[in-house]
Amino acid sequence: MKIEQQQLKAFLLDSELVSKADIEKAEKEAKTSGKKIDDVLLAQKKVSEADITRVKAYILGIPFVNLEGEKIDPKILGIIPEPIAKKNNIVAFKKNGPNLEVAMLDPEDLGTIEFIKKKADLKILPRLTSIASIKYVLAQYQKSLEAEFGDIIKGETETLAKVAKDSGAVADAGELKKIAEDLPIIRIVDTLIRHAILGRASDIHIEPMEKEVLVRYRIDGILHDAMVLPAQVAAGIVARIKVLSNLKLDEHRLPQDGRFKIETPEYKISFRVSVLPVFDGEKVVMRLLPEDSKGFGLEDLGFHGEALELLYKNIKKPVGMILATGPTGSGKTTTLYSILAILNVPGVNISTIEDPIEYRMPRVNQTQVRPDIGFTFATGLRSLVRQDPDIIMVGEIRDRETVDLAINAALTGHLVLSTLHTNSAAGALPRMLDMGVEPFLIVSTVNIMIGQRLVRRLAKEKTAYNLSDTEFKELGKEVDLDRVLAVLKKEKIISPKASWKDVSFYKPKPSSDTEDGYLSRIGIHEVLAVTPTIKELVMKGATADTIEAQAKSEGMMTMLEDGIFKCVQGITTIEEILRVTRE
Repeated sequence: MKIEQQQLKAFLLDSELVSKADIEKAEKEAKTSGKKIDDVLLAQKKVSEADITRVKAYILGIPFVNLEGEKIDPKILGIIPEPIAKKNNIVAFKKNGPNLEVAMLDPEDLGTIEFIKKKADLKILPRLTSIASIKYVLAQYQKSLEAEFGDIIKGETETLAKVAKDSGAVADAGELKKIAEDLPIIRIVDTLIRHAILGRASDIHIEPMEKEVLVRYRIDGILHDAMVLPAQVAAGIVARIKVLSNLKLDEHRLPQDGRFKIETPEYKISFRVSVLPVFDGEKVVMRLLPEDSKGFGLEDLGFHGEALELLYKNIKKPVGMILATGPTGSGKTTTLYSILAILNVPGVNISTIEDPIEYRMPRVNQTQVRPDIGFTFATGLRSLVRQDPDIIMVGEIRDRETVDLAINAALTGHLVLSTLHTNSAAGALPRMLDMGVEPFLIVSTVNIMIGQRLVRRLAKEKTAYNLSDTEFKELGKEVDLDRVLAVLKKEKIISPKASWKDVSFYKPKPSSDTEDGYLSRIGIHEVLAVTPTIKELVMKGATADTIEAQAKSEGMMTMLEDGIFKCVQGITTIEEILRVTRE
């Protein structure tokens, strides 16, 4: 089934799609770059992607199909779940009796073919297709989902009207439960959740208004309007989510928090639910926490260079504190879990106290706080220390009692990881002073502080451009460009003789994969080690600005500088960096 490069070269020459000179030139470049001949030819635009695929299909003896412009029956399309289709670039497009024709990019992916064969109980007939065809068909999943949602609203108008009538006169939890179990309400909530999962949303916001219900999804940190529902479904949706989360159905005056989980063969996701009374009813926010997400390496999170070395050096210390700082939703917990994954070896005992437990980690003792019964971070931490852990993670330091216990744990032979809500790494030290911690205790325990934000990552397709002199002048007001240029040269991202005029930046290029040209997120960081000079400043009660200036003089890259560094790498854009650092 595998196509040898020499075989492909021979068939390309026989087909006269490319000249012998072009093939020889591509072969030389392939040897030096380590790429395949066809990838080089595609990059040089000597041959089209569809032509290459047709040649491969001919060599393999597999029919080639072009699905661009084809409308696939949603029932056939749905035989392969969207997450599987997107992950493996395989789509079902025709069914004839017990036979299912599937279009794919990699006919050697026998594991996926076998999985679909078992799931669908059909004979699978593989067909080779182009990237453009796969993209065109994958886009139809979203359309069919929206169409399905419209059908629910239209098809269940009478039932929804009845639900509205009932919910307007609810007397007890029993009636609310009956509404929550109504078929159209179940279908609406299931569709909202499935749509969010397939759209890579991290949060679902359901917001009641006077005449409608607004549903919004947070994707890559940005809220997007997803759909507007009739006002009459509001009570039913809230009741359904309360049933799933095991919350009190007849409590409408007080906020409530709960959790539930959804498991399918494709995904396993926990939902953290918050219900809050608002003027027009109850607003629901659901945070999606994928339980099967694999741990990230620190490099994958965006750490690099001296900051990465400094982090690894301090992780190896057996005692002290590592603090991650930043606003809500800046990825602090993910960073701490990535550090825990490195430290999680058989010889150590790791315990955590969290609110909530966002990721499940094998061999780690994870505890959920319960403020409603008096089990807070402080009480949990007090008990954890008695459990003889080597490493403790405290979800968040919020008050004097928790910070005192965390510092005490660090002083008595534990490595403590935690988060603080401050705008920068340097801001963590004055924040602890504000909490009433003695300066000598801070300098004795805190090893390192990480400041971070999350920025949207550019998709594979992007547009390169150069900044004008005016734009460089404006950017120079925000960031020390000379420092960034020096780091870029040091880490060999650009040539030693390059100036800013030789450096390219990038803009998003919307495609069929992404509406706005961004896909997923990455961190921008600053890593501040508590050096002897920093300790002296803390003892003197220095401000965050003074501490940051000293750290910069000792080589620390700020978040903004790290952001510009990543812009040059083509990871993100200047606009995105300024958006998150100005907040």
